[in-house]
Amino acid sequence: MIEVRQARYFLAVAETLHFGRAAEQLTMSQPPLSQAILQLERQLGVTLFDRSGRKVTLTETGRIFAAECRTLLAAAQHAQEVATQAEAGRAGTLRIGVVTSALSEPLLSALAAFRHARPRVDLQITEVDTPSGQQALLQHEIDVAVIRPSTPVRGLRIQPWRHDEFVIALPPGHPLAADALSPVHLARFAGEPWVWLRREASPDYHDQLMATCRRAGFSPAIRHLANSIFTQLAMAASGLGVTLVPNVTARQIQPPAVYRPLTDRADIVELSLVFRDGAHQPLTEHFLRIATQ
Repeated sequence: MIEVRQARYFLAVAETLHFGRAAEQLTMSQPPLSQAILQLERQLGVTLFDRSGRKVTLTETGRIFAAECRTLLAAAQHAQEVATQAEAGRAGTLRIGVVTSALSEPLLSALAAFRHARPRVDLQITEVDTPSGQQALLQHEIDVAVIRPSTPVRGLRIQPWRHDEFVIALPPGHPLAADALSPVHLARFAGEPWVWLRREASPDYHDQLMATCRRAGFSPAIRHLANSIFTQLAMAASGLGVTLVPNVTARQIQPPAVYRPLTDRADIVELSLVFRDGAHQPLTEHFLRIATQ
C-alpha cells in the first residue's frame, strides 16, 4: 500500500516532468526524490516514467496511476479538513437521547440553533427513559441525554435545565373539572384514587411527586401504575384517577384530560442535561453552550 507522501512525490514529478523542478516544489533535494520514485516503482513492480529520452515522460501506467494518486491526495486532504472541523466541533455526529416529554421547548429551539450553527453535523435523536439514557451515555451510545433528574451516576455530569411546576390532571367527568382555569388546593384530592409513575422509571421524579403531596398534608392512595407520563395521562383521561404532571406536558397534550393549576406552588427541575464527565467532546460542549444560553 502506498503512502500519501509517495503519492505527493510522484504527482510532483508527473505534473512537472522534471525531477529538479519537482524537488524544488517539494522543498527537498533531487537525489532523495529520485530514490523515492525508484523505490515506488520497485514497490509497485511497474514503470511509471520513461527516462530513455532527453525528457522524462509518463508511461501509460504512470498516467493511470496519476489519476488515482490525485484521488488519494484529495481524500487525504478531505480527511484532514474533517478532522480539523471535528476537533473544532464543526463536523461529525452528535447523538442525543431524550425522554418523550422533552420534545418541546426549550429543546426544539436548542436543536434548531445547533443545526444552524453546525450544518455539517449529523444530528441523531433517540427516545430514552432516564435509566436507559444514563446507561447509553456510559456505553458511549449517545453523547447527551435530556432526561429527568436522577441520582448522580459515577462518570456522568448532571446540569439542571428546564424548571416547571406541577398541575393536576383530572378525568373529564370529575366534579372539579368544570373550572379548569382556577387554581385548586392539592389537598382537595387527598381521598381520590391516584395514577402514579413507577419509581424505577424515574426515581427522583417519583420522589418529587410524593413530596409535593406530602407537603399538601397527605399521602396519595396509589391505585394505578404507569411507566411514562403519557400513560399516566391516558389513565387519568379514561377515568381511573387523578395525577400530577409537569405544566409543560399539559401544554403538549390537550384534552381529554382536564388540567387545573395548583394553589400549592410545586416547582420542580423537570429536565436535566446529562453528559460524560471529563472527556473532551467538542460537539457536546457546543450543544451544551447553545442549550444553556
